[in-house]
Amino acid sequence: MKQPLVTIVTPSFNQGHFIRATIESVLSQDYPNIEYIIMDGGSKDSTAAVAAEYSSRLKFIPEKDRGQSHAINKGFQMAKGEIVSWLNSDDVILPGAVSLAAAAFEKDPLLGAVYGEGYLIDYDGKVKNRFPATEPFNLWKLVYLSDYILQQTVYFRRSVFGELGYLDESLNWGMDWDILIRIGKRYPMRYLPEYMGSLREYGEAKTFSGGGKRFRELAAILRRHGSLRYPPGYFTYGLDTYQKICCDFLDRISPTFLDGASKKLQQVLSYVVHVQIARILRESQGLYTDGWASRRLLYMLPAGEGTVRICGSLPNLGDGLRGQRLTVTSGGEMLATREIDFGNFEIEIPGSGAPNQPLSLEITASKFVVPSKLGLGADPRRLAYMLKSIERVSPKSSTGTRGSSVFADR
Repeated sequence: MKQPLVTIVTPSFNQGHFIRATIESVLSQDYPNIEYIIMDGGSKDSTAAVAAEYSSRLKFIPEKDRGQSHAINKGFQMAKGEIVSWLNSDDVILPGAVSLAAAAFEKDPLLGAVYGEGYLIDYDGKVKNRFPATEPFNLWKLVYLSDYILQQTVYFRRSVFGELGYLDESLNWGMDWDILIRIGKRYPMRYLPEYMGSLREYGEAKTFSGGGKRFRELAAILRRHGSLRYPPGYFTYGLDTYQKICCDFLDRISPTFLDGASKKLQQVLSYVVHVQIARILRESQGLYTDGWASRRLLYMLPAGEGTVRICGSLPNLGDGLRGQRLTVTSGGEMLATREIDFGNFEIEIPGSGAPNQPLSLEITASKFVVPSKLGLGADPRRLAYMLKSIERVSPKSSTGTRGSSVFADR
């Protein structure tokens, strides 16, 4: 396997307490061809002294910048690697991560970015739990619902920035989400089911601060890249943000003798909000994590053209799904309609999409069943069929595919 140069950029400012762990996580990788650049914005703590201990193995650039995104962009523009990544100065990558990323790019030259699984760690670097949002690549969900990709696990093909531009330097919290959407709309992205990085979670961390300003920035990103003024992600991020703001407000105004009542009210508020968030995350796309699709399913493929292939199956749950008909539309235009039998099915849509625009699809089923009403457990969902994949068939091969596979990487 070729071993292309991989450049990792760390934007740094007064993180001397964590920087050694960050540096060690990069320099201890088993991949032999790494360029490591630390872009320091003028730290006044021990950052420079710690970095000096590794001066023969990294580049330390101490110069003022206009913020985190600007520092990352400067590092990427300086990078010599074919593959690039950034790692914040309080986070770490895990052993073998760079080798995994390089192998994925070598295997598929069309990829724009790859990402993997990760952990949340505490102030002292101890693992708290798996980063809970990570899942196989789903462009519709990335555009309209949530940033489920852990940035500490992401690696980019550097050439994509020449076409799409670098990070948006006006963004303070969502620059990773923004660039991932831009890349995901244009290039295939690959989920690697391996643990590759860790996000340090503590009160002062930028990721976990921002309040209303952060929400407004994330809402603007959702509206910039999607076609809805109020996409489902607007409500999930808004509910989460303002629930926390309300709880902080109750903490400030509640007199001491009402602390118990205040905490109870906060618990109830948090429970109600997170039940609603879970419902939106589960139901808004019409695709469930076990592969079942609801009556209306929304999906998006990266830019490209050629035949789209939809693969799935129709389980025999009785007469409720017999005679099922699926209708596929895009932008209000019907692309295909087909009645499917019990068992596996394929629907092919020739000539679908444009070279420079993602393809949005809506699949509507004529029938659905509710398992709980059929005596099949307590499942209250409306289920129409099982979806296996939605892929774009490569124009060079009747078997090769390029695009987005729903569950193939699980």
